[in-house]
Amino acid sequence: MTSSALPDPVDVPPEHAFLVVDMKGYSQIPEAEMAPVRSDLDSVLTTVFAQSGLTPVRPEEDHYKETGDGAIFVLPARDAARLIDLLSHLNDALVRRHKARLADSPPIRLRASVHTGPLVMPGYRGDAINDACRFVDSQAVRQAMTAALEHGSFLAAVISEIAFRRTVRAGRTLTLDERQFLVSTARVQGKPDFEEPCRVFVPRVPPALVSPYITEESDVPPPHLRDPAAQAPAGSRKTGERSAPVRQKARASGHAQVVQVGGDQITYRPEQP
Repeated sequence: MTSSALPDPVDVPPEHAFLVVDMKGYSQIPEAEMAPVRSDLDSVLTTVFAQSGLTPVRPEEDHYKETGDGAIFVLPARDAARLIDLLSHLNDALVRRHKARLADSPPIRLRASVHTGPLVMPGYRGDAINDACRFVDSQAVRQAMTAALEHGSFLAAVISEIAFRRTVRAGRTLTLDERQFLVSTARVQGKPDFEEPCRVFVPRVPPALVSPYITEESDVPPPHLRDPAAQAPAGSRKTGERSAPVRQKARASGHAQVVQVGGDQITYRPEQP
């Protein structure tokens, strides 16, 4: 690009919408199975793009970038709400794939992020795309993935606050509403300058069940993974210090679970993968 073609630095670049997906445990898959699993993921994404009213983005196009264990999609800003609605379709497609797969074929579980912001194209230059990748790598969505694993979901997603306000809160999403999202903060270990408000979404798992898995600090494990021996005795807790959230199961009929979250008991029927 010649200097005469460079954009004016005063100009704010056009807004885009970003979807980033990343496969959990892809590097642990045997090398011989990586290509088939990746092909399955591409097929799933093509299907859910069509279901969501989005034109599939092909690998040879400028607005698609493969990351090995995932992909970055760059779409017009007007498609942000469709990308968020796509998340439900994506989980359903992963469930169907899981049920139909051969016994020795690894499951596909995804972390995803949706974000909006300015971007210079071509070249992918701008903070917005970097932030979209940081959201998908954040501790909040990684902890939400643990909730997904324990409750039969195949997807954990994080939506930036700006994307959430422009879509879900504005009433533009067709399949999702505010009640299905958990307020959180995205932080990335090793990147102390990145701390952004966000919304966490695990399909078919209520936010109240996801909440106990989410901790404020990026280096603190969720409550269910903490070593009980490392917990201080009750008598040694400082005045005013809050105890960790407690998850307790009570009896319920059929496959339902009654889960104690704080002071509330919530009946929940986990989806069977």
